[in-house]
Amino acid sequence: MRHPSDTFYTLQFGLVCLSSFLFSASFNMLIPELPAYLTAMGGAEYKGLIIALFTLTAGISRPFSGKLTDTIGRVPVMAVGSLVCFVCGFLYPMLTTIAGFLFLRLIHGFSTGFKPTATAAYVADLVPQGKWGEAMGIHGICFSTGLAIGPAIGSLITDHYSINILFYCSSLFALLSIAILANMKETLPGKEKFKIKHLKVNRKDIIEWRVIPAVTIIFMTYIAYGAILTVISDWSAHLGTSNKGMFFMVFTLTSLLIRFVAGKASDKHGRVLILKISTSLLAVSLIWIGMADSSLSLMLASALYGIATGMLSPTTSAWTADLSDPLQRGKAMATMYIALEAGIGLGALLAGWLFIDDLKMIPITFYVCAGITVLALVYLQFIYKPKTTVDRL
Repeated sequence: MRHPSDTFYTLQFGLVCLSSFLFSASFNMLIPELPAYLTAMGGAEYKGLIIALFTLTAGISRPFSGKLTDTIGRVPVMAVGSLVCFVCGFLYPMLTTIAGFLFLRLIHGFSTGFKPTATAAYVADLVPQGKWGEAMGIHGICFSTGLAIGPAIGSLITDHYSINILFYCSSLFALLSIAILANMKETLPGKEKFKIKHLKVNRKDIIEWRVIPAVTIIFMTYIAYGAILTVISDWSAHLGTSNKGMFFMVFTLTSLLIRFVAGKASDKHGRVLILKISTSLLAVSLIWIGMADSSLSLMLASALYGIATGMLSPTTSAWTADLSDPLQRGKAMATMYIALEAGIGLGALLAGWLFIDDLKMIPITFYVCAGITVLALVYLQFIYKPKTTVDRL
């Protein structure tokens, strides 16, 4: 059994981080270009569905991926997620109708329904509990680097080549992610061979009730991210930002800078304290985004948003692992991502409903999201009752 002081900087940890970076870049490089792509098809009114459909299937698939992660192993489930990204990248140029595009967004969502669930369980398996916050922070840096580089590269490829070349590049990144997984050792003891019965899910397989405090915060804070994915490209262009992926790059870079420190801080000072600070910063950043009147102001608001999310992400992931049963870790991580996808999906629908190509409604969208974030802070301050040492502060 590993001692808490043992290092987690191993080859396996490095491989899972690299695979996550490539996977994240694969699907995130499409994000800033899809609204314009759908508008060119004549489907501007369906912009809210770009993210909502993606998150719908991601959420639906979580109970299945959680159960499979706890039965057939972490690595096969990660591979399925990357495989979906690989296939979808090739299909986008072929299905060029609005219905075909929306169908692909629905299918593409299975990718994030599978890979992140198994990856979170895999990281928790590799790392001693006393360093979960730090490890989740490091892994989050790699995933977020893909999130930062992906949109910027996506816009660059589209500007210099074409949207179809972008789709093929997305597939290439996913293929590389799969290749790395082939060299990773399984961490689930006593894994089973896949059988059809493993796809049979009952109510007990859907939610890990022990982690509800963590997923409550995740749900409420990720509503804003769904709104950002839906309208930030239009808001950036309106304020004079030439590269629609720049907002994502700025907030992700600041997120990277804070993640390592935030993860270690949550290990030392407690999850709840760090979450109170980060939700406060998140609410301020969302108000700032809505009030921005120039590209510079928007980028500064984006930087603050990145600091807030860089603190939130590793802390909530580690808190989920803290609260979970080790034998139900896959289900716990699936529950976490169900909340995350539900928040993003609701935020996308909210933004799409409020926005509908009326720029005057974008600030209101972000003010509403800030209000929801304040509710998360209220929950932490007045409703949640700490039960463990790691979240007592």
